[in-house]
Amino acid sequence: MTENADAILTQLPARLKEARRTQGLSLDAVAKLSGVSRSMVSQIERGESSPTIATLWNLTRALQVDFAGLLDGAPEAARIEVLRAGAVPTIDNLGSGCRIRILSPPEEAGRHEVYELVIAEGGMLDSQPHTRGAREHLTVIDGALEVTSGEERQVLQAGDTARYAADVPHRIAAQGAVRAFLVVQDA
Repeated sequence: MTENADAILTQLPARLKEARRTQGLSLDAVAKLSGVSRSMVSQIERGESSPTIATLWNLTRALQVDFAGLLDGAPEAARIEVLRAGAVPTIDNLGSGCRIRILSPPEEAGRHEVYELVIAEGGMLDSQPHTRGAREHLTVIDGALEVTSGEERQVLQAGDTARYAADVPHRIAAQGAVRAFLVVQDA
C-alpha cells in the first residue's frame, strides 16, 4: 500500500464521523439510511474496520457527501469552486430579449436551479408548467417587471421578491431593462 493510501485510510474514520455529526445524525440513523449495521458504522468510525467500496458508497450516499471528496486530501468544506464570469453557461435563445446565466451546478438541474436574468425592455420569458409542486423565487436587482403565475399577476420593483407556483404556465415580462435572480425549486 502506498503512503497516500495509508493516509486516506487513517483519515477516513474521522471524515465519516465528521460528516455524520455535520448532518446531525446518530449512528442508528446512519445505519437505517445506509443499510450498514450500526455496529459496522461505529467500527469504521473508530478505525477498527476498513469498509468495502460498496459499504463506503452506501455511507457516503446516506451522509450526502461526495465519495471522491471523502477520499482525497482536503475536506470538501475547505474548497471553493469558482466559475469565472466568462465561463458561466448562458442561454440567449429562450424567451425574447432575455439572457439567462446558469449559476447553479449541473448536478442540481431539476432540483434546485439558480439563474441570473438580464431582460431587455419589452422582453419576456414565458414558461410552461414545471413538475407538480415546483416553485420559483424571483428577486429583482435592477428595473421593474411583471410576473404572472396562472391567473395572478404582480409588478415587482428593484429589491422586491416574489415566490410563486411554477407548476402552472408562468411569465416574467420586463417593464424596461431588468436584471434579476431566479431560483427554481422542484418538489
